[in-house]
Amino acid sequence: MRLPIKLIVRSAKVTKEGITSVSLQYCFSGEKRILLNTGVKIPIKYWNRKTGRISKDLPSEYGDILMLETALTNQLRKAEDMVSYALRQKDVCPMKFLKENFHRPDKWQMKQLSDEPNSLDVFQHINDYARCKKGIVKECTINVINAMKAHLLLFREHRKEPITFDSFDARFYEDFVYYLTYEIPQVRRKKLLKGLRINTIGKTIKHLKSFLKDRMNKKIIPFMDLSSFKVMEEEVDTVYLSWRELSAIYHLDLSSKTHLEKYRDLFVLGCLTGFRFSDYTDIKPEEVRDGMLYVNQTKTVSTVIVPLRKDARTILIDKYNMQMPQVSNVNFNDHIKEVVKLAGIDEQVKITHKKGNRVIEETKPKYAWVTSHTCRRSFCTNEYLEGTPVNLIMAISGHKTEKAFRRYIKADQVQKAYMIKKIWDQRPGL
Repeated sequence: MRLPIKLIVRSAKVTKEGITSVSLQYCFSGEKRILLNTGVKIPIKYWNRKTGRISKDLPSEYGDILMLETALTNQLRKAEDMVSYALRQKDVCPMKFLKENFHRPDKWQMKQLSDEPNSLDVFQHINDYARCKKGIVKECTINVINAMKAHLLLFREHRKEPITFDSFDARFYEDFVYYLTYEIPQVRRKKLLKGLRINTIGKTIKHLKSFLKDRMNKKIIPFMDLSSFKVMEEEVDTVYLSWRELSAIYHLDLSSKTHLEKYRDLFVLGCLTGFRFSDYTDIKPEEVRDGMLYVNQTKTVSTVIVPLRKDARTILIDKYNMQMPQVSNVNFNDHIKEVVKLAGIDEQVKITHKKGNRVIEETKPKYAWVTSHTCRRSFCTNEYLEGTPVNLIMAISGHKTEKAFRRYIKADQVQKAYMIKKIWDQRPGL
């Protein structure tokens, strides 16, 4: 009977420093087995033999535990897929096939796809592309790739034509962008709305291009000209909350609506740290050292060090003991609007955005515009207006250029308005 594939470490292969490699072991039988190097090296004392996983106590100097575990899981699944494929073939030794192809992913991938009946199915390849990206990019990027696939599926259904790799030309791009702009239905809406924002369309086109370039680079499809696939974007016009407004939210009495407390606390924590939603909702105890937060940011996969403010410490440590509530982004965005409304932040705000070549204006109470992303925008804008050097704010926000940062916060106009107001206040009135 074929024994399973599993992750192991070998005591006989430990260095003088106590470091060992994690290996994949495939047992074809009780006597025949093969070991494959995963490339992951850790001190042997941090390997749990019972669970076959890395101990949560692994020091950060040996790597991020989540990323290491993800890499090992992906390799384990790849080995299982290869063995399953080999066992389905005639006269193919799974041990030999695994040994020859495991560290040659391109060759394995092309061999696997060439044997499938729908070897050039676009959506099958998108699934494969997303699977290959796991362990390399963060889950939020995988979600955007899946959203791109969902948009293509809806477009295929809308025009009632199959989508193949031969479909991707200048005409397809124009029709697809038009559909995303005016026709695609927005999900999770109480009433039917059609069309996406320009930046959302831009993300879809960006990841579609990346997917097609990946397939070309791996010689799965021939070269195609993607110069007409323009990634559009627009400057976002949205709200931020001032320190006065944040203080009102922080001190809001929610004793009659205690279910809203966790959303309020998460929101304030995000405004005090400037982190993305995926980062400030998943702060770990080991990321707080000497009054500082050492956080590996999800999107940029880089570590930032941020002083822990007194109010942030009160929320994170005193109230939640480093165990922040886990909530979904969708539920967070729904409930935080109610919190901000209860804080009395309800002035009417007009926001403009483009839909194709039209300018759309929407006026709603300020609380209705607040989302999880308002935290980062509020942090960056408030720090800028308080005079914090831009390069220090950018070290936390992750903006690559000062131009992009200033466009993001839109605080130059606010700062200039304050300066003019200060001058005018010193003049005598009529």
